[in-house]
Amino acid sequence: MSIAFWCIFISALLIFVAKAPVAKAMIKEGGGQYDNRHPRAQQARLTGFGARALAAHLNSFEAFPLFAAGVLMAHVSNNHGSLVDMLAVTFVVARVLYLIFYWADLHWQRSVVWVVGLLCSLLLMLTPVL
Repeated sequence: MSIAFWCIFISALLIFVAKAPVAKAMIKEGGGQYDNRHPRAQQARLTGFGARALAAHLNSFEAFPLFAAGVLMAHVSNNHGSLVDMLAVTFVVARVLYLIFYWADLHWQRSVVWVVGLLCSLLLMLTPVL
């Protein structure tokens, strides 16, 4: 499996890694209980770190399809090489930093790495013409 395909797999896992702090915040918000019957209602009550963790988790879902499409576009056009690998790895690093910066409430740093990840996804889509 190529490095870029491994990056798709890792990016998919990051969606669920991003859920862990949300669950922890939900347990804290619920007085030691995770409301599995109404998790969305419990998530809606989150504030501070919990709200940021939820937003980071949801953004991970939003970023994933564009990245996966970019890698797949590069692959089906037989453009899988060092540029594709570099863009894919950079995307994964940017997404890890994005989560860390969101959790730590480092807003402008989070925005910078979000843009880096977006550019990687878009450039992956353009590799057939590069």
